[in-house]
Amino acid sequence: MGLVFPAVVSAQSSDAASSGGEVFALEEILVTAQKRAESIQDVPLAITAFSGDFTRDVNLSDVKDIVSFAPGVTGNSDDSFIDSISIRGILTNDFGVGGDPSISFFKNGLYQGRNGSVVTSLFDIERAEVLRGPQGFLFGRASVGGAISVHTTKPNLNGSGGYIDLDVGERGLVVGEGAFNLPVSDKFAIRVAGIAGQENGYLPNKAQPNADPLMGFDKYAARLSALYKNETVEVLFTAEYEKRDQSGSIYVATELDEGYATLTDLFGVDLASNGRTINSDLAIGNRDDARVWSFGLQVDVDLDGATFTSLTGYKSHTYSYAEDFDGTPLAINGYGQDQDGKYFEQELRIVSDTDDPLSWYAGVSFYDENIDAQFAQQGGEEVMCAYYLSAYGFDNCSAYIAYYGGEFTPNPDGLLERNDTRGRYHGWAAYVDLNYAINDQFDVGVGLRYTKDIKDFSVSILPVESDLGPFFAFGYTTDGFLQDKASWGALSPRFIARYRPSDDVTVFASITRGFKAGGYGSFSISPDLLGELGITSADAGPDKFDPEKAWSYEIGTKVKVLNGRGLVDLNAYYYTYNDLQVTIPGNGGGIVVSNVGNVKGWGLEGSAKLDVNEYFELLVSGAYADSKVKNAQAICDGEDVCEGSGLPHIPQFSGSAVAKVHYGLENGEVFASGEIFGQSEIFGGQKHLAEGRMAGYADITLRLGYAAHAGWSVTGYVENLTNKLYYKGVAEGSGIIPAHYFGVSRPRTFGVRLSYRFGE
Repeated sequence: MGLVFPAVVSAQSSDAASSGGEVFALEEILVTAQKRAESIQDVPLAITAFSGDFTRDVNLSDVKDIVSFAPGVTGNSDDSFIDSISIRGILTNDFGVGGDPSISFFKNGLYQGRNGSVVTSLFDIERAEVLRGPQGFLFGRASVGGAISVHTTKPNLNGSGGYIDLDVGERGLVVGEGAFNLPVSDKFAIRVAGIAGQENGYLPNKAQPNADPLMGFDKYAARLSALYKNETVEVLFTAEYEKRDQSGSIYVATELDEGYATLTDLFGVDLASNGRTINSDLAIGNRDDARVWSFGLQVDVDLDGATFTSLTGYKSHTYSYAEDFDGTPLAINGYGQDQDGKYFEQELRIVSDTDDPLSWYAGVSFYDENIDAQFAQQGGEEVMCAYYLSAYGFDNCSAYIAYYGGEFTPNPDGLLERNDTRGRYHGWAAYVDLNYAINDQFDVGVGLRYTKDIKDFSVSILPVESDLGPFFAFGYTTDGFLQDKASWGALSPRFIARYRPSDDVTVFASITRGFKAGGYGSFSISPDLLGELGITSADAGPDKFDPEKAWSYEIGTKVKVLNGRGLVDLNAYYYTYNDLQVTIPGNGGGIVVSNVGNVKGWGLEGSAKLDVNEYFELLVSGAYADSKVKNAQAICDGEDVCEGSGLPHIPQFSGSAVAKVHYGLENGEVFASGEIFGQSEIFGGQKHLAEGRMAGYADITLRLGYAAHAGWSVTGYVENLTNKLYYKGVAEGSGIIPAHYFGVSRPRTFGVRLSYRFGE
């Protein structure tokens, strides 16, 4: 299958274009970012769209992989968490279940949820849209930082057919994907699609030399779609299930901080990793396993002048996760999370047609979520005693307990501290958006959204069986659940102006307010009663934090070039972001979510999609970002050393490029392509310490193949051509936990992809 660029073909016709025929004239790609199908050229938003064929051709595995080719989006970690994904520097700092993501994910217009349930495989995709900046008017749930929206392929009423793909590579990589479309009548069709695959790991562990290498996966997913359509009504139903078993995040100590040096001196063991050979005890295990069911029903009714839409979704999941957070062979901090959740949503909207000068849409939405999670943090008793008590003359737990007249009894589970949380959340929103065309070239728009979120949250800090007590992860225990309930509401306006001096040029400007509700910390209570055991609801409750708020200002342009064979888009933005929900250390060992500081950020983003001639196509994207943080003393040891520093996790430069050459033959075409994506350095904390610096990187892939007009194709590839060792993220050290990298890059991988398309 030939490489199909994001805007080379329309999403509706991408299957035909990738069957082996020549791709030359740049056809428009249609998106639905503003509730109606529009050319991406005309949408006055910072949006990047990818066809489904593009996501397959560059081997994007799950929804997080999309960030590699979207300008201004970074932070793809190798797990089911989205707390490291950043759009323009905005990310979700809280990894518990009491808050909401800053970056929202949607599938077929339905909200995909939080860590553990949100990351699903990309298969049989029509298109993916990445929207940067606050999004309050485009989905049932608002998003303060940006949104990633995936649309699966609908059933086709016009003919039967489908495709089969098989990807085979090193380390036992085998991934099969396919879909089949069947029209039952001229008004009803069904489509079934699925994916299944596995790969052996690529990270041996020095601490467990006989264990299988880590970072393998085993997954399968299936989707049933049914479409009914007559002259006035269209009904689309989808049901999807995914089972995913893979490794949790892998951490590797940077070996640069004082905490790491102290551990080396105290224990006299080899803590170091060696390239792609890690060194972790994995005492609590290592897993990232999810089972996710989701259902969607969309009903569109033509009202002769407007379209009424009902969008209903239901999602349930179970999730089990474990990692060695400290990244050393010492039992310092193993982290576990077991979670069950159910999510229901309903959106009703009405959208005008676009023939009149005044166009509009309005809607209401409702959601209800139940989320239950148990968290575990495990350390070694003797490790903790040696580290924390050596300054007092004790090098083991027995000597310490004996000093106070007791006898130490080791616990088989070590120092295991656990807590349970229960979240019962619901909310609603109402929005209206008006757009008026002053003339054929200039139009203005104004929108207003009101959002209301209500959260009923409970937390229980469980008793600790170790003689050392609960003083390392929390500092206290509770007598059952502590409960609290709160609500937050906000008005979020948006103003847009668009100028089209010609069919080839669009210029736009926007002002948007972003809002994210407050919530509760999963690992803390208020007040923080350090040293107390059996705390009741009469003494304390869950620890509440306030909403995040943002104002975003943007200008941009989209220009067709090369006589319509290319599209260039450029945009500049500035935002103010207040009351960031960030994690800070508690008075004991706990983790507190607090509202800290404010940010002023700005940057430039751009991309170019060029069909240069009949042999050569090019996609280039890039971003520059800068920011300044104020009033961040709470995350900088109470000092002013961070005043004016930039957000630590955002690279100043990031970008990607994909180039393809192809040459037509009598029965098909040969093609070759190259891909590169990368970023400049980032830091793992607001203080920008050298111990938490992660160097920039670039990842290169080459592909070579043949696509026959008969529908079959074969592609050979080598991913990470230079075998570059890099990481996806970094964190500064904190106490006994050393500074560490996470997300070790996949090594150079050779593979072959076989495809066959038939019918339709």
